[in-house]
Amino acid sequence: MRIVVVGDVMLDVDLSGEATRLSPDAPVPVVDVSGVKRRAGGAGLVARMLAEDGWPVTLVTVLGDDDAGRQLEAHLAGVRLVSGPSGHASPVKTRVRAGSHPVVRFDEGCGNAPIPDASPAMLRAVEQAGVIIVADYGRGMAANPQLRDLLARLAGRVPIIWDPHPSGPDPVPGVAVVTPNAAEAGKAAQAYANLPNPVTQDPVTQDPAPQDPAVQAGRILLEQWQSRAVLVTKGEQGAVLLRKGSGSPQAVPAPRVEAGDPCGAGDRLAASLAVHLLAGRDLGEAAGLAVHDAADFLANGGVSALPDHASSSAPAQDPRNHSAPHNQAAPRRRTREPLLLARTVREAGGTVVATGGCFDLLHAGHVRSLAAARELGDCLIVCLNSDESVRRLKGPDRPIIGQQDRAELLLALECVDAVMVFDDDTPVAVLERLRPDIWVKGGDYKGARLPDADLVEQWGGRCLTVPFHPARSTTGLADALAKVG
Repeated sequence: MRIVVVGDVMLDVDLSGEATRLSPDAPVPVVDVSGVKRRAGGAGLVARMLAEDGWPVTLVTVLGDDDAGRQLEAHLAGVRLVSGPSGHASPVKTRVRAGSHPVVRFDEGCGNAPIPDASPAMLRAVEQAGVIIVADYGRGMAANPQLRDLLARLAGRVPIIWDPHPSGPDPVPGVAVVTPNAAEAGKAAQAYANLPNPVTQDPVTQDPAPQDPAVQAGRILLEQWQSRAVLVTKGEQGAVLLRKGSGSPQAVPAPRVEAGDPCGAGDRLAASLAVHLLAGRDLGEAAGLAVHDAADFLANGGVSALPDHASSSAPAQDPRNHSAPHNQAAPRRRTREPLLLARTVREAGGTVVATGGCFDLLHAGHVRSLAAARELGDCLIVCLNSDESVRRLKGPDRPIIGQQDRAELLLALECVDAVMVFDDDTPVAVLERLRPDIWVKGGDYKGARLPDADLVEQWGGRCLTVPFHPARSTTGLADALAKVG
């Protein structure tokens, strides 16, 4: 179940402030620095993101024996760190931002570095992975021969996401997916063929155009790298997925977001891909979800919104320590991965509880029922009707609130651990995938056999009811609001 991140780390420093004037010495903006933040970058940022989301993550890397290296260790608190000596100065990248816009970046210690050694402990940590992310930042980790041999052997058994770097080596054959951006893909493919630079996309269908250079580059790299797939990311245009044995590329559209600085989006994409693949999702579905996760990351402020861990070097709380009434090993995560959460709870000996509904206009009756359901086990997963499903069930004027906002409101409740959106009119298909130990319905079903009982009992589950709270309903609330309006 552990996610292992392999790669190069660096110390990222952000100097942020406002630029309201030009320097009298030269026509350059003067930034009045009002804040300084430091964080682990590169592979460290990927591991930090996963740890923030509560996933068990190991970072396999090398660190310099200097002040920047020691700062990196402090910023990686909560991540299981298996490291060796780098033998050179720790790279430091300092970005100056005016508002949300980058002005300049200073790099220190970022010259060519020798290929570091991989200790037996580092190799053992990689062997224990349930999924691997290779976050190559051109500093030599991905070029270590022993590590490459091990990754090549594991590629047939463990999903490997390889985030390449122009200065790094080719991925080892057989990895699940390689994730270059369009510029990286074009540059790498030009070593094998001459390609045009612009990336095009059909503006109506969002399908890759026949002469899309990203598709051309992806096809070349798929063959040359011998990976099972290549996902070429294209910024606000989303991504295109090419798979071995499939002649048709899959367009992966991205939602429109307002973002001034794309820094960290590729790291967020790789981290999300690992989580989705570990949950058992198909690569196509995982890619679509990961592109949306990267867009959400940028929309929420990107790297500038990440917490600063320098103030405390204490390990982060184990995500499986939760004051649940049942199994104390039950995880509490800020995650949208219900399938993986359910599997983790079961493997810890806990009880998976699920309930379902539209939850349009969340009200006190919902909250009381959800809290009661959570008391029945070690995690609560809400199966949420999609917008289309609600429309079919409730009429063309519903839902009042879209599924993304409804899911966000539910996840904000302490009693809800994950949300799983489904499109069908009944939860049968989603229940078969989730297989909860307890399926909860409202108390208005009391006295009758619950409609999903036969299905849930097939895998040894139970159907239970929680108290029903009359005079509290979405329809009544909507009618009351309509009268007020």
